[in-house]
Amino acid sequence: MSFKNLGLSDPILKAVAKKAYTKPSVIQEKAIPLVLEGKDVLASAQTGTGKTAGFVLPILDLLAKKPIQKRRPVRSLILTPTRELAAQIYDNILDYSKFLDIRTTVIFGGVKQHSQVAALNKGVDILVATPGRLLDLCNQKILNLSQVEIFVLDEADRMLDMGFIRDIKKIMSFVPEKRQTLLFSATFSKEIKKLSHSYLSNPATVEAAPENTTADKIKQKIIRTDKSKKTALIIQIIKEENWKQGLVFTRTKHGANKLCKKMMNQGISASAIHGNKTQNARVRALSDFKAGKVKILVATDIAARGLDIPLLPHVCNFELPNIAEDYVHRIGRTGRAGASGEAISLVSSDEMEYVESIEKLLGIKLKMEQIEGYEPSAETPENELPKPKKQHKPRRPKQNRFGKPNQKKNAQRNDRTSDSSSESRSKSKPTSKSDSKPRRANKVLDDSNLKKSFKKKNTNSSSSVSKFKKNNGDKEPMAW
Repeated sequence: MSFKNLGLSDPILKAVAKKAYTKPSVIQEKAIPLVLEGKDVLASAQTGTGKTAGFVLPILDLLAKKPIQKRRPVRSLILTPTRELAAQIYDNILDYSKFLDIRTTVIFGGVKQHSQVAALNKGVDILVATPGRLLDLCNQKILNLSQVEIFVLDEADRMLDMGFIRDIKKIMSFVPEKRQTLLFSATFSKEIKKLSHSYLSNPATVEAAPENTTADKIKQKIIRTDKSKKTALIIQIIKEENWKQGLVFTRTKHGANKLCKKMMNQGISASAIHGNKTQNARVRALSDFKAGKVKILVATDIAARGLDIPLLPHVCNFELPNIAEDYVHRIGRTGRAGASGEAISLVSSDEMEYVESIEKLLGIKLKMEQIEGYEPSAETPENELPKPKKQHKPRRPKQNRFGKPNQKKNAQRNDRTSDSSSESRSKSKPTSKSDSKPRRANKVLDDSNLKKSFKKKNTNSSSSVSKFKKNNGDKEPMAW
């Protein structure tokens, strides 16, 4: 079957021919007619089989057939989990719409929004976006999604993950209820399928290959070693096999930077790409890698979805991913569009449980081997053993915590305090007669002294008594 048999318009067929596409892939052959019919689609296809063209080509065809509005509102929204994937889809749309009057733009975080807002103000038919920046512009009332006709979730399993579900629900509130919804991904868990049905109306399910499979032309193997030997081993493999281009995955951003630095110290041109890098640094690293200026690209899983590198020969899992589905996306960067590729994984003893979950997902037994000089030790090294959880002592009951005081200790404490106070008193003993006399203020404040002084004055002074009687009608003065 050719693209012409799928019902696509001539301008799109012309753009496809210019890309040297001759025959549609299985996912394209199954999905494109369903999208052209206006149906909701839930499609699963392994990475590298052309699923992006599976929804972009029919969307362009549907939008081109309708009259263009003056202000060009957003009529199709394509949501992706990563900036790299958004940029890749945007580039594909530009190629496929070369002979159509269709405007498109891409928005994502990590860069200033000024240029993105300017592009939106000019009018856009197709918008490719990541959730964060999209919600930001919607909340600022810069972006209006009330006229969206076709809504696409690419890499839907990741987008509908519980980490994104709130963003998805909020975005759904901005788009019309009456719309065509397409969910495309390389993997779908059964739970994700159930969740996705709440967003689709009577969807047509398309599976181009068995669920969670990898391309047949990818040669997969596992090399057993110790964690401490991994860096030296991957450097030796790259040098001995003379890798011209390779993608190496680590589990953490810090690990990616560390490995990249060690490779560069050994004379291997390498660059790192992960979430902590600025967008400009990520774009620069990716363009240098595609252009051949950098041999090795060290990446985290953020790059597993969105890297489209033609004829990439090698992918290495320096550390296996925690989630088995991510293994499919990682090695799917090689063996794309029918080409062959190699995917190797360096596995230490603490990662064997990840191997079991990957084999269970794929339904195959992965080939394991060892390289001389880098064999895993018989006993598990201490740095590969799982760290024991810190044991917290249980709190004592209240009655024990606040029980009777220790009389012996208190007696000793009282002895010490009495000794110290006596010493301090002896040190501060007055040295002169004047110092030993109490202060006047203390005498006045003493109530007994005050009474005595008043009584003495009143009894001894006869003149004061007579004066009091004269002024108060011969009354006796009050006695204290």
